[in-house]
Amino acid sequence: MSDLLARTLGPLGHAPLRRPASVRRTSSIDVFWPQGYGSAGHFHGIARDIYSDGPDSAPQILALQRFEAVVSNEREIVRLSTVPARPATAALVGLNAGSQLRKALDDALAEDLANSTPLYLLLDDLAGASLVANWAWSRWGDGWLSQFIPSSDALALEQRRSRMTGVCTGFAEGSSAITDIRGELHDARAVSALAHPDDPPGWHKLPGSNGVNMRRARRIDVWREDGRLQIDAMFQDSASSPDGGRIAVHEYGLQATADACSGKILGLMAQPRVLPYQECPAAAGNVTRLIGVPLCQLRQQVPVALRRELGCTHLNDALRALAEVPALAALI
Repeated sequence: MSDLLARTLGPLGHAPLRRPASVRRTSSIDVFWPQGYGSAGHFHGIARDIYSDGPDSAPQILALQRFEAVVSNEREIVRLSTVPARPATAALVGLNAGSQLRKALDDALAEDLANSTPLYLLLDDLAGASLVANWAWSRWGDGWLSQFIPSSDALALEQRRSRMTGVCTGFAEGSSAITDIRGELHDARAVSALAHPDDPPGWHKLPGSNGVNMRRARRIDVWREDGRLQIDAMFQDSASSPDGGRIAVHEYGLQATADACSGKILGLMAQPRVLPYQECPAAAGNVTRLIGVPLCQLRQQVPVALRRELGCTHLNDALRALAEVPALAALI
């Protein structure tokens, strides 16, 4: 993993102190398995928007929204409830959280999508969270993948290899992710708490965790400076560890500048912090393809500009989430 260690920057650590006259959105999806290994996952999502005058003052809570869902091992949404209540989300129950969710979500939460609500971001993120969640079990014992791909099943391994080849930079033809299709060589790093110890209100309260837990977390900070929007964001997938700490398998940092009037991206940089394979960080170099794109169009443009081997599934999701920035900037 020496090449990977040289190309990733290591975990960001705690969130920065809140800036004066800034808005921050934090979100988390925590996954638990009350019935143990191989059972349905229980997903608890929380997202909060706050306005801050600085780290020494209490933040003003602008929005706090939640969801709870039960998702089967095959990623079927078994149960779903939201706060605030959204009756239209009943149409999402029974769908596959990977292949079917996002299109149906845009119809069910059309108003939330238009208003860039925290709830929309949370439910949109259920697709990625359900994809990654079972990785948490890799911290708690050997053979965690045998449930999905038995080591003796050569046909299943080859089918997975064929299905995954070319979906992203990390799974390009001939990459180490393809030769290690069972994921046994994943790199992962120990990470610290998300909240800054000198600014605990800078993050929303996270659910308590005992035993196996997976967490997908995001932070988006927005402020105005010299007539421009400044954006500092991060994304992290982490799991609990038997020693009581947390281990990340994915983490990116994002910094961007956008025109305050048009919303067009003027500068954009992605920092690969923690990634599983040595080829993964290369996707970060392609984000400049989005310069000139209005922030509000990122959900549509990211999959086009960073398609397949040009992008990374998790980086693309982090970039799509910046479509929320104009709505956050309007709160300043």
